[in-house]
Amino acid sequence: MNKPNSSDYELLQRVLKRDSKALEALYDKYSPLLFTLIKRIVKDDKLAEEVLADVFVIIWQKTNLYNFDYRNVFGWIVLLTKNKAVDTLRRKNGNVKVDYSDEFENTFIIPTIYDYNDFGFDEAVNKSEQLKSAVSKLTEAQRYVLQLAFFEGMTQSEIAAKLKIPLPTVKSKIKVALNTLKEKMNSEEV
Repeated sequence: MNKPNSSDYELLQRVLKRDSKALEALYDKYSPLLFTLIKRIVKDDKLAEEVLADVFVIIWQKTNLYNFDYRNVFGWIVLLTKNKAVDTLRRKNGNVKVDYSDEFENTFIIPTIYDYNDFGFDEAVNKSEQLKSAVSKLTEAQRYVLQLAFFEGMTQSEIAAKLKIPLPTVKSKIKVALNTLKEKMNSEEV
């Protein structure tokens, strides 16, 4: 595991202890990036602002659900934001039939899987050009299935229906695209 971003980690520990200044510091650091991510998903400024506010309410109320052994605050916040934005888009489009509740939020919005790349905000900023380069080297089909899955909030079944291809093919395309992206990112490391 990489060395944790101790300032973010410490800020989140302070949020857990109800320190509003720590939440404000996280907001100041991450809100521009998170707003961009949310807007890319929901495609509406006003809705993106609402989702961003909701994300920080969730952080304030549910920091106790963060796995403090993990220590990647950046990854947790980005994944939480993506999950909330995708759920908001799916609800706006009428694609979610389940009521939004604490149980739903704890299960589907709050990240619980911590096995993705363990790097922080600074590393993400430093790797943004590398990521753009790696994405540009994916095939058009690979970029499209990732776009549908990650930024349009479509399930694999919905992607299969939209593209008129079997579900196992969609699963395979997404897996191959993610593996290819990971390989290209690793091969471009300096």
